[in-house]
Amino acid sequence: MSIEERIERIVRLLDEKKAEEIEAFDLEGVDYIAKRVILANSLGGKHTQALYDHMREELKPQGETFYGADESDEWIVVDLGEIIVHLMTPRYRQHYKIEAFLEELRQKPSAPLL
Repeated sequence: MSIEERIERIVRLLDEKKAEEIEAFDLEGVDYIAKRVILANSLGGKHTQALYDHMREELKPQGETFYGADESDEWIVVDLGEIIVHLMTPRYRQHYKIEAFLEELRQKPSAPLL
């Protein structure tokens, strides 16, 4: 399955479970730990955890590998290798402004490989 198909599957799954303001960022060719990043708002702390649990339940049997997750009540970061998923409350998303960070990162020229 291509990375684009994986992104579409994750976005669709989050949308079905009422995640809001879902955005996917293409970081191909950028000096970053992942090729893609997905941001999604939850409706609150319990919904954040429910979104993550649902992702694991649905995607693991379909062959998606979960390398790890950093969990708190309001923000969960999921490492899927080439894809990083941030599930967070709107308050956290507004406070940390991850979209601005990712956009700035995309605008920086990558350092040449030696």
